Amino acid sequence: MLSDRPEAVTRTPGRRNDQRARGLPGYRAFLVHRLSGLALALFLPLHFWALGTSLQGAAALDAFVQWTATPLFKFAEWGLVVLLGAHLLGGIRLLLIEFGRWQGLRKGLITLGLVLNLMLAALLALVMIS
Repeated sequence: MLSDRPEAVTRTPGRRNDQRARGLPGYRAFLVHRLSGLALALFLPLHFWALGTSLQGAAALDAFVQWTATPLFKFAEWGLVVLLGAHLLGGIRLLLIEFGRWQGLRKGLITLGLVLNLMLAALLALVMIS
């Protein structure tokens, strides 16, 4: 015998490597919120670089503003707004869980957030195209 403790104490069941929750809508909502937050954090240095072009003079800023009229930049701008919407809705979901009377999983509210984000993304795409 290696230990004086009973088997039940030494082998407590844990959630190590538990894959069951990964298929649930709540986990997917968490993942979208986490990944959108990381993508927004990666965007910030590019944003500061763009703002820094104004310090280099009017010619540098004008060249940057012309570059922002390209379709690739417009698509990236659309993606940024979609990420902001997804992160906002995920944050509201977390606030409701922490401070609201949120009981249970509420798959309907997660789906509503997804549908709202997709509708706003489509509306923004239509505005940007026209």
